[in-house]
Amino acid sequence: MQHQIVSRDEWIAARKALLAKEKALTHQFDQLNAERLKLPWVRIEKEYTFDTPEGRKTLADLFDGRSQLLVYHFMFAPDWKEGCTGCSFFADHVDGPNLHIAHHDISFVAVSRAPLAALEAYKKRMGWRFNWVSSAGSDFNFDFHVSFRKEDLASGQVYYNFEMTKFTTEDLHGMSAFYKDDSGSIFHTYSSYGRGDERGLGAYMLLDISPKGRNETGPNGNLTDWVHRHDQYPEVKQS
Repeated sequence: MQHQIVSRDEWIAARKALLAKEKALTHQFDQLNAERLKLPWVRIEKEYTFDTPEGRKTLADLFDGRSQLLVYHFMFAPDWKEGCTGCSFFADHVDGPNLHIAHHDISFVAVSRAPLAALEAYKKRMGWRFNWVSSAGSDFNFDFHVSFRKEDLASGQVYYNFEMTKFTTEDLHGMSAFYKDDSGSIFHTYSSYGRGDERGLGAYMLLDISPKGRNETGPNGNLTDWVHRHDQYPEVKQS
């Protein structure tokens, strides 16, 4: 990696030029966030139930007394031995913020199709504290287009990220948001898939300001080239 070496004054001038663009992008994000809040909602009519450590619960129960619910669609199919590496990377970023959003009328829960016992074992192994439930026996994952039946996969294309696209894996990731009003009615307010989850990855935010950036130079050009489950990295001295 080669960079022009300049004086401090020249660096300040270049940095201020970039800062102007960063500020413009921040304002664009503010506008986008405002538009997201204006999206129409869809009433949830189907009764979804989940296996939890406290027994079978409904989607309404997962709100845990709050009016807002964030659901992370964690890739962990029924016959997998461990959770998806990328989803595990995301999950490493949850417990810190979750301490705060729980006091701001938001509940967070991860949902996967794997049996609850498998989720509990993996959660213990990884040292996570957030709520994680199993949608086994429910249409939840299929209705929110993060899991696909054999007949869907047989066509070579599935409906994911709001379009038909080529995938052969039975589970994918995403994030969905829900609201419950005073009458108990539940509404689906937002979902994002694919790279839509990136803003929840604090590690990426740190990489983006580091000298080499994300430095994803492997064959896939994304986190699959370098990210491991946090207990599978080779020993390395941390700062």
